[in-house]
Amino acid sequence: MKTISKLALIAAFATGTSGLALSAPAFAKDKKTDAAPAMKLSPEVQKPGIAAQTALTAKDYAGAQTAIDQIDAAAKTDYEKYIGAALRYQLENEKLVAAQTANPNAPMNETTLAKPLDALIANPATPAADRGRYAYRRGALAFNGKQYPIALQYFAKAKELGYNDPNLPLQIIKAKMDSGDVAGATADLDASIAQMTASGQKAPEEYYRYAVAKSYAAKRNADTMAWLKKWITAYPTAKNWRDVLILSGIQANALIPLDEAQKVDVFRLMRATNALADQTDYLQYADSVNRRGLPSEAQAVIKEGLAQGKIPASNTMAKGLLADANKNIANDGPLSGLEKRAAAAPNGKLAAGTADAYLGQNNYAKSIELYRLALTKGGVDADDVNLHMGIALARSGDKAGAATAFSAVKASPKADVAGLWTTWLGAPAV
Repeated sequence: MKTISKLALIAAFATGTSGLALSAPAFAKDKKTDAAPAMKLSPEVQKPGIAAQTALTAKDYAGAQTAIDQIDAAAKTDYEKYIGAALRYQLENEKLVAAQTANPNAPMNETTLAKPLDALIANPATPAADRGRYAYRRGALAFNGKQYPIALQYFAKAKELGYNDPNLPLQIIKAKMDSGDVAGATADLDASIAQMTASGQKAPEEYYRYAVAKSYAAKRNADTMAWLKKWITAYPTAKNWRDVLILSGIQANALIPLDEAQKVDVFRLMRATNALADQTDYLQYADSVNRRGLPSEAQAVIKEGLAQGKIPASNTMAKGLLADANKNIANDGPLSGLEKRAAAAPNGKLAAGTADAYLGQNNYAKSIELYRLALTKGGVDADDVNLHMGIALARSGDKAGAATAFSAVKASPKADVAGLWTTWLGAPAV
């Protein structure tokens, strides 16, 4: 039988709603004199009721159908109508199971369950404890038929009736999402995650992936970015960091539109999170910084990729980049001379450029000193300097100082990049 599935990345979640078996009341052959009046059955209902149960036990579905039709025709009280609806639901459910067993690949027509379920939900004689699960099953039926507003109506009814299956909140989220209410569904999902966290549980990673995929598909970029940050904070693996950073700023249709210089700062975060995956990542990063006059960083990136086996030793582009970076380093000479010139310069541009060079050498103390000098002298892009100083502070281990520097980056897209670095500060180590 088709089921409602749980939340998952782009597709749906893993588990679902199954048909709910019904235990119909037994039909005694002699009347109980102490039975409550509302629970009594007339002979016109009792006799076909026994026949229906006998037929169902024997899997004589045609015989059961005839007997249940007789019950419906004779039923006068709510209880008698409840008996008829309960038996009809049992009959239709068993017929579906039998059909699926006989031909597992055949499409299932669950619509025959709708009428008895509606009758059971509406009937005041239906035991209160059962009405909620019937409403849930009816919601599942509507969901499987892509009738999402109807599914939501019945899921809400199940919740109102006190049905507390742990899957119910997820089914509501899924129905909202598939009905097009992405904002409402992700808000509910966020609340579910918060509730799980408060109770000491960790939400499955699929919840985050699902929210990212659906928000991205709906072109809700701000929400997508927010969910990416939540996901990477909860599950900070190197692979996940790479996925987040590629989607955020590296790929052609990234969430944050970045120029090449700004992408370098995302590559730096990929390096910090061990998320540079292959030779393409290393070579693109090294080529970008080398062309921007940062040969020491290019050299370090190429050597790192070779040492980790991510770049084959025979790679022609890597050999060329490394040779070019070595040549530029020799031509530039030591940075100490630039420091002196930067201190005497009328503005902070040379200090910022020299700080970038020290950042590429992993000399964070010197780069931080010169970034601060650049801000003091002025004449520089303050967002750019604060972003790079934040990176240097973060890599040096000064998380508080880094957070302050990143918070000083005001304009997009650099502020968005600073936000990714800030997320890294708060996430567990990869």
